[in-house]
Amino acid sequence: MQIDHIELFVPDRDAAVSWYGEWLGFQAMPEHAEWAADGPLMMTNDSGRSMLALFVGEAAGEREVAGWRRVAFRTDADSFWSFAERYRQSGQPIEGPVDHQKSWSVYFSDPWGNALEVTTYNYSAVSMIMHD
Repeated sequence: MQIDHIELFVPDRDAAVSWYGEWLGFQAMPEHAEWAADGPLMMTNDSGRSMLALFVGEAAGEREVAGWRRVAFRTDADSFWSFAERYRQSGQPIEGPVDHQKSWSVYFSDPWGNALEVTTYNYSAVSMIMHD
């Protein structure tokens, strides 16, 4: 069994498609386009093995936390470092890299308050970069 999709509520789906595309490489899935009319707009960054389902609704940052706390995306060391540096240079708030002794993570939120994380288990490769 594996995770199929994660549902996120955003007030502006078009803006969310752009943001998730720019920062995490997600793209809308044409094979599920018909669902978007009255349901989720499906996105993936790994050929559909895992997906985001974007629903129009109240942003997480505008209500008390309920349900899932954070969604974490795993990547390799080079992509981790590239993402962290690019996101930091954009001026958007980001926490980390945080050393978890066997993985490294950075923490941030999408524009609608959904808590996100990018993490890598390529611990030694990122540790070498951090100490250079």
